[in-house]
Amino acid sequence: MTYANVIVDISVEKLDKTFQYLVPEELQEVITEGTQVDIPFGSRTLTGYVIELTDEPAYDREKIKPVLGIHEGSVPMEAQLIALAAWMKNNYGSTMNQALKTVLPIKRKTKQVQHRQVQLALPEEEAKKKLALLEARHNTAKARLLRELIGAQTLDYALVTGKLNVPAATIRGMEQQGLVIVETAANYRNPVAHLKQEEYQVKLNGNQRQAVDEILSDMREKKTRTFLLKGVTGSGKTEVYMELIAHVIAQGKQAIVLIPEIALTYQTVMRFYRRFGDRVSIINSRLSQGERYDQFERAKSGDIDIMIGPRSALFTPFPNLGLIIMDEEHENSYKSETAPRYHAREVAIQRAKMNQAFVVLGSATPSVDSYYQAMQGNYKLVELTERVGQKPLPVCEIVDLREELHAGNRSILSERLQELMEDRLQKGEQIMLFLNRRGVSGFLSCRDCGYVVKCPHCDVSLSQHAGGRMVCHYCGYEEPQPVVCPSCGSKYISGFKAGTQKVEMLVQKRFPNARLMRMDFDTTRTKDSYEKILQAFANHEADILIGTQMIVKGHDFPNVTLVGVLAADMSLHVPDFHAAERTFQLLTQAVGRAGRGKTPGYAVIQAYDVEHYALKTAKEQDYEAFYGQEIAYRSMMSYPPVWNLLVVHCSGEDPERLSAAAEALAAFLKEAIGQGTERVLLVGPADASVARVNDIYRKVIYMKTENYQTLVFLKNQMEYYRKENPLLSNVTVQYDFNPASGF
Repeated sequence: MTYANVIVDISVEKLDKTFQYLVPEELQEVITEGTQVDIPFGSRTLTGYVIELTDEPAYDREKIKPVLGIHEGSVPMEAQLIALAAWMKNNYGSTMNQALKTVLPIKRKTKQVQHRQVQLALPEEEAKKKLALLEARHNTAKARLLRELIGAQTLDYALVTGKLNVPAATIRGMEQQGLVIVETAANYRNPVAHLKQEEYQVKLNGNQRQAVDEILSDMREKKTRTFLLKGVTGSGKTEVYMELIAHVIAQGKQAIVLIPEIALTYQTVMRFYRRFGDRVSIINSRLSQGERYDQFERAKSGDIDIMIGPRSALFTPFPNLGLIIMDEEHENSYKSETAPRYHAREVAIQRAKMNQAFVVLGSATPSVDSYYQAMQGNYKLVELTERVGQKPLPVCEIVDLREELHAGNRSILSERLQELMEDRLQKGEQIMLFLNRRGVSGFLSCRDCGYVVKCPHCDVSLSQHAGGRMVCHYCGYEEPQPVVCPSCGSKYISGFKAGTQKVEMLVQKRFPNARLMRMDFDTTRTKDSYEKILQAFANHEADILIGTQMIVKGHDFPNVTLVGVLAADMSLHVPDFHAAERTFQLLTQAVGRAGRGKTPGYAVIQAYDVEHYALKTAKEQDYEAFYGQEIAYRSMMSYPPVWNLLVVHCSGEDPERLSAAAEALAAFLKEAIGQGTERVLLVGPADASVARVNDIYRKVIYMKTENYQTLVFLKNQMEYYRKENPLLSNVTVQYDFNPASGF
């Protein structure tokens, strides 16, 4: 017997409640997860969605009613999204409800904004006779409305009740008498309604045209489904995206444009709006619930063709999706940090497969994962090798901060950077100072010689813990925190403590006449703050923009001719095997912000570890050289993408019970691994990098193997084991496949 667990009426928050039905024999071949079905519900027949098929009845078989049939008519978008949720549940490990809440971000219908109009229901001559009658009877309110309608034919309802002072009851009475008609239309909230479409005149250069033709040719022949567009900073990837989207829209299909951060929305939307006008909309967490709901309704109804936004935009319910573009595809924020811990790149490829659509991944610095897939022939690599207008890449130099210290300069700005800033300010040009704060707390480095305290077994930095301990988050190795540098004996060994506010204060002191602007978490808390800061800087309301990584991604400021990267190598020493990749990407993106206008750009990278390959290759903007060294390191250490990694997160309130449960899970895994034929490395359980949060204790187990499906199989085995073992009943277990950051 097969049973279907069905969710009824998804639009009104029934996500946490399923009902079980018997699948009749004649429907067993055709009903799958995601199928829309008709079901008996009390005395009514309702529509529901199958979210799970099982051979285990949830209660007495005699009481389980059968599914009536597959729902006739068009299969709504939700059915496909539910099938996608089922795929995510299986591939990333979560409950079905968690997956559903991810793919159906709008759980609740929001009250629509209604737009009402009052129309004249009579021919003009007849209306004039009626008006004379109303005036004779001194029906002043009715007469007033009829007089206005004879002239205008249609009036806004709010104007009638407000300015004309005609009560709603009077309007209803006139409607019943057949004098007027009240028309109500849904008035969708539009978050980009304030933008103006401008004449679009950009012509693709030869390099861009070649890239577009290459992709379109493969799309026509359906040779490839996923493309990796690698283009140097300033090469005009957005124009290529727009040309591909125009082609897809011409075929009656829709497109989703994923961007990594809300910070990029304003400039990105402006460029798309100039070309496609109000066929474009946005979705992001800064919108109200009503605005978000309306955007998805507009997508369903065909009101828009292009949706722009971060991860959640991937689940836009377009009925005929043709293309998914993922800009800055290397970005960390495309990986979810809550269950299901999916990567937007993989889900985009799966959703495209369901729609016979295509995916274009774009970046100046592709993720090592994507480039590896391209080298393996799974993605098609397309390159843009030159900047628009033949503009040269910025000249870049690395300044050794150890030498600055030896020369007596303890400022956060090197002498060379100060000299270049002075020059640019005199010329009226703009400067961006990027403070590389990613993961800076926790590790120790020597400002005298550049030494970093590392794990002798894992080639990642040790993290500072309470009680003066240094701990490796990969293998659990520990040692006491040194007081002096183990390499040179210097007392200048510490964590990096400068933040954007401190940098702003120091820069203002050094350049008192310069106009400064800061962009970080504190200054971008409000709804329009990103937009206001970026617009103000674009309008040259400030000479120097100081910020964290949000300032170096995707923004285009033609007057910026100098970029300074402060403490560039700080992100090299976080306990994360992605450290070199993240550093290379950040530096390349930062350097690429300079020289996008008529004046050539210059960049200064300040660092201690100046010999590291991530810095040297970023200085030369040489991605291939970086990739060659990085993939050799990943192969040697059996890290993704060469091998696959699964991190099992266990958490619970009772530390002893949690330890026992994690040990039991690890013992079960050892046994399961021993029965298989593939080589799987198992590490742990160990304390998580933050071992306790809000009195919830956390443990982690790591597994590495070549085949991703082996890890999925082991995840499924753990799920079965957890149901049977009471020791795990009060322990939360979550899975993170190929994590995008350290643990």
